[in-house]
Amino acid sequence: MSDILQTSDLRKQYQMGEVTVDALCGVDLAVRRGEFVAVMGPSGSGKSTLLHLMGGLDSPSDGEVTLAGRRLAHLDDDQITIVRRRQVGFVFQFFNLLPTLTAAENVALPLLIDGKRIDRYSARIDELLELVGLGQRRGHKPDQLSGGEQQRVAIARALVTEPDIVLADEPTGNLDSKSGAAILDLLRRACDEKGQTIVMVTHDPRAASIADRVVFMRDGRLIRQLDNMGRQDESVQLIMDVIAELEL
Repeated sequence: MSDILQTSDLRKQYQMGEVTVDALCGVDLAVRRGEFVAVMGPSGSGKSTLLHLMGGLDSPSDGEVTLAGRRLAHLDDDQITIVRRRQVGFVFQFFNLLPTLTAAENVALPLLIDGKRIDRYSARIDELLELVGLGQRRGHKPDQLSGGEQQRVAIARALVTEPDIVLADEPTGNLDSKSGAAILDLLRRACDEKGQTIVMVTHDPRAASIADRVVFMRDGRLIRQLDNMGRQDESVQLIMDVIAELEL
């Protein structure tokens, strides 16, 4: 299975007054096409910074990100914008839906921004709304939907362009346990049924246990990974054992 995304010696520094903060310190990571990877680590370990660099939301201080064979550092701002729009789907902790748009219109938003004719994509939008269990609520606006339903809309929106990769940053962090479990099931199904590549940042061992691989970060570095995850209950315990061992 080929790699869809690679980071090579990825580094990110921030200047906070007179202090230089090393957010990432030489991260090498390859993600295979169709793989589900969970990224874990304590607050400040660099998880979200890594995700933002992978998706072209920020630029590294050094090193490279290669997505679907394209080296992001070699692209100008307009080209990076197109990559984000067409090749990357984003799901965040806060749903970021436009309150004046219906569920279907929010799903269609990346296509609208890209200048597509929405009538040509109506079947795909309907298919995705059915996939996330909201086929009957396509005309509802965000304030008429629960938090879990809003996150389902966000997942459908992330999938509508058929991106090379979906990047999810704590997608269940703002949800109750039942809604969170439903969101994780949707992400797993998108990987299994659609062949979607997913990288998910999470602090929750149960969420991470649905992934094919879990990588652990501390102080801006990748320090351990678990491959070939098994049954979920066994995987949760294994992840918790690693967290305890590494004192994360």
